[in-house]
Amino acid sequence: MRLRNVRGSEEIISAHPFTIQTDGADAEQFKGNWQKEIFGNFNPIHLEIGMGKGQFLIKMAALHPEINFIGIEKYSSVLVRAVEKLDALKLGNIRFLRMDAEDLEDFFSAGEIEKIYLNFSDPWPKVRHAKRRLTSAHFLEKYEYILVKNGLIQFKTDNRPLFDFSLEQLEKTGWYQEEVSFHLHENGPAENNVMTEYEEKFYRSGNPICRFLARKPN
Repeated sequence: MRLRNVRGSEEIISAHPFTIQTDGADAEQFKGNWQKEIFGNFNPIHLEIGMGKGQFLIKMAALHPEINFIGIEKYSSVLVRAVEKLDALKLGNIRFLRMDAEDLEDFFSAGEIEKIYLNFSDPWPKVRHAKRRLTSAHFLEKYEYILVKNGLIQFKTDNRPLFDFSLEQLEKTGWYQEEVSFHLHENGPAENNVMTEYEEKFYRSGNPICRFLARKPN
């Protein structure tokens, strides 16, 4: 899908106090310092990779002030919409990063993240692009590094082939499948679940939403 360029998005993002630019940044200044130096507390950190326009993460931050939330988005034209949403709220427990998930280990130390959210990630349907899927063994290795002991991944998608692939990758790499649902909202909106923009759209259309919760290998 071609992204529409938003004029001035990079300037808005770079000027926002809760958005961290990673281009040209010294990654070492962030590793191991997110709690004390960035958030100013020692609350657990939850990370959303591919946060899109930010609806999910901002709602989670509002519901859980006892948790620090970090959202990663690769594209400025998308991230700027999350910044605009955040400006209407007073939330100190959220930060945004414009970066590629390939660089996770450069910006986060081992065992620094408690939970990772992957919401409606790009399915990369071609076989030759399987490594790019955010639930591939390639990325699960990165998550295993930055997650705490017994850390969690929560993944949601409407793409059944991607979900099946993801479950296979979990089994292949030794992750523990805590919860698996092939139709999360079969009996109405699931309890204790915050919907993304895509999820709301798919729910109204009756599309089954798949979700798993997986625990890091020992």
